[in-house]
Amino acid sequence: MEYLLHTILLGCIEGITEFLPISSTGHLLIAEHWLGQRSELFNVSIQAGAILAVVLIYWQRLWSLFLGIATSGHRDYLMKLLLSFLITVVGGFAAKQLGLELPETVAPVAWALIIGAVVIFVVERYVSHHQISDQVTWQVAVVVGLGQILAAVFPGTSRSAATIFAAMLAGLTSRAAATEFAFLVGIPTMFAATGYELLKVVKNDHLLQEDWSALAIGFVVSAIVAFIAVKWLLRYIQSHRFIVFAWYRLILGAFLLVAL
Repeated sequence: MEYLLHTILLGCIEGITEFLPISSTGHLLIAEHWLGQRSELFNVSIQAGAILAVVLIYWQRLWSLFLGIATSGHRDYLMKLLLSFLITVVGGFAAKQLGLELPETVAPVAWALIIGAVVIFVVERYVSHHQISDQVTWQVAVVVGLGQILAAVFPGTSRSAATIFAAMLAGLTSRAAATEFAFLVGIPTMFAATGYELLKVVKNDHLLQEDWSALAIGFVVSAIVAFIAVKWLLRYIQSHRFIVFAWYRLILGAFLLVAL
């Protein structure tokens, strides 16, 4: 029963933190210090559950993009999403091959949270002095892809934070437009990551060692909680800045450095 409750709690943590700019990976690493470490496939799969929530929320937008692929505007947007995804795949693979990953320990996560908080303050100040734009340029597509690589290499960075604020610094100063592009890029990225981890499990013949019931429960819980969290965030950013998340990251990062 305790193991089941821990699984549900990890699913809830992932669902809440995957799309808020506060780092789901960092929170899961911290939580697993107390709740027990899980397999990489479990962690990536509950992330995929959270991504499924975005598919459900944005299904009309995605459907309209694919139906309107013959029009230049929709085709251009899809090509930019594809470019960001391809940059992520190539860069992420190269980073893995080079071993460019920080140890999954609390201290690097804490520092990433603090540095990320500073970045949010800087980006919000930058945006406040520039005209709001919802134009997704090729430059935005490139930096969003690079942002995803950064988040993969540095636990605690936050994929959503890295992509949203990279887009805003690159000129996509509309919070809603930057968030949408970042979230849509995350769909193929996280599903590809889940597939990659599943292939590793099959290749290493670890299928029987994986707790599939816990994985399924975590996936479902994460999807439900993420759906609620994303709906809230999309309403929140209509009239608020991201500053509250910067303060949260700053306080949590400082607490972790002092307490752990």
